Amino acid sequence: MSRFSFYTLIVLITGFTSSCGQKETVDLIVKNGTIYTVDPEFSVVQSFAVRDGKIVASGSDEEITSAFKSDKIVDAEGKFIYPGFNDAHCHFNGYANNLMQYADLAGTKSPDEIYGILQEHHQKFGGDWVLGRGWDQNDWHEKQFPDKSKLDELFPDTPVYLIRIDGHAGWCNSKALEIAGVNASSGIEGGEVKVENGEPTGILIDKAENLVMRYIPGITKEQQEKGLLEAQKNCFAVGLTSVTDCGLGLETILLMDKMQNAGDLKMRINAMLSPTNENFEHFVKKGIYKTDRLVVNTIKIYADGALGSRGALMLEDYSDDPGNKGLQMESQEYYDKICHLAYDNDYIVATHAIGDGGNRLMLDTYAGFLKGKNDRRWRIEHSQIINPDDFEKFGKYSIIPSVQATHCTSDMYWAEDRVGPERIKGAYAYQSLLKQNGWLPNGTDFPVENIDPLLTFYASVFRVDSEGWPEGGWQMDEDLTREQALRSMTIWAAKASFEENEKGSIEPGKWADFVILDTDLMKVSAGEVLQTKVLETWLSGEKVND
Repeated sequence: MSRFSFYTLIVLITGFTSSCGQKETVDLIVKNGTIYTVDPEFSVVQSFAVRDGKIVASGSDEEITSAFKSDKIVDAEGKFIYPGFNDAHCHFNGYANNLMQYADLAGTKSPDEIYGILQEHHQKFGGDWVLGRGWDQNDWHEKQFPDKSKLDELFPDTPVYLIRIDGHAGWCNSKALEIAGVNASSGIEGGEVKVENGEPTGILIDKAENLVMRYIPGITKEQQEKGLLEAQKNCFAVGLTSVTDCGLGLETILLMDKMQNAGDLKMRINAMLSPTNENFEHFVKKGIYKTDRLVVNTIKIYADGALGSRGALMLEDYSDDPGNKGLQMESQEYYDKICHLAYDNDYIVATHAIGDGGNRLMLDTYAGFLKGKNDRRWRIEHSQIINPDDFEKFGKYSIIPSVQATHCTSDMYWAEDRVGPERIKGAYAYQSLLKQNGWLPNGTDFPVENIDPLLTFYASVFRVDSEGWPEGGWQMDEDLTREQALRSMTIWAAKASFEENEKGSIEPGKWADFVILDTDLMKVSAGEVLQTKVLETWLSGEKVND
């Protein structure tokens, strides 16, 4: 008997019982909605009942109200209800910390605009350092890396450190370099100190960032807690009820667990482990850790850098930077060691891989452990540029491509300049990747991109920017259908962390995590998707947005 027919039978049985005057009491009934359950049949119902934070049954208004009674009934008034959105790849804690420490530089159109923001921010907040995040030279008229000269002029005695939008490059002044002891001869494997005329320019790529960042004062525990609650508030406002935080230290995970147990942090979190010995000892070697709101079952590592800063590892030189193939973050021995540890302890490996070289490196590394079809759900985060010969490896070894559709619409203006007209055909290839295993998780990578999951849906389906450019969409043979896009940010995102039996769809036995929108995402135009409003966000049958 199919799952659908089984639960239909349950509804009929409870309906018969109620006809004898014995309605079942529940905590919540939601009725009069257009409810996309995202079950295997992609069923649409009108109503569902909730008890103890979980869905009891779903069906028509008549079926549910005749079988159940409740003191709390929500009339959706015909609005549109979906499972709570799940960001399958983000940096929730990093976003929280940014809210407390960093000037927001996202969307800035020139270095001059940034200088103004930094001066205003420092005057308002002060501090021993001037910190910011979000700049992207690809958004400027002159699409070149900046240098430290103007920062030195504005802040001669205060160290400045500004993180690029993707987190894979930093821009700092001479004072910051001085504190860190960085000079023209400084080097680090997996990173680069940019040098011109015999001195550092102030740009640090990938692992070279750590040369300066280790001197930046850490956030206080009080600031971190406050930031996590503010980040949660912002996520609930856009319909997110679950997030995957990609790479956390032990203290942060323990803090999240403590805040969740206290009832303050309600967000469901899949906490990927940074590859530290203390994480290995506390979590990995003791097995998977799982509560109702926290899952720890994944180790996060890096194969390469980012495309925007030309740190992504390519099989051939960058088209716009001959002689540069990007950066490999670690040795093959390192990747084998992490995979061996994860395999032996039933953990997932999730590896950041952007370039076709980085993706091949990890696909082949994984293959050596996975051998063939499996249900380990090892992931490649981004899976951004794939050589044509490598697509089939995702399916052959059941490797899960974890994508972020808004990267496509952010990068489409300049991505082909980086990789050329042939390699771009294997870039942001979501439909080709989807076909390998029949499912894939989708996210935003916030704060690299905006936290709004509706932008993930928009970019997945329409592949245009907010102005509708390019007309007809970019590389539209790789778009996702509306149903695929919704699944990728709900049930498939849950499946990526082995949580598809607890959340990701509006089905009996699962957590009552759902969002009410004013728009039917399955039918409206692209422009109407961008105008969609999140009316209510519910988690475990509790309304959590203001």
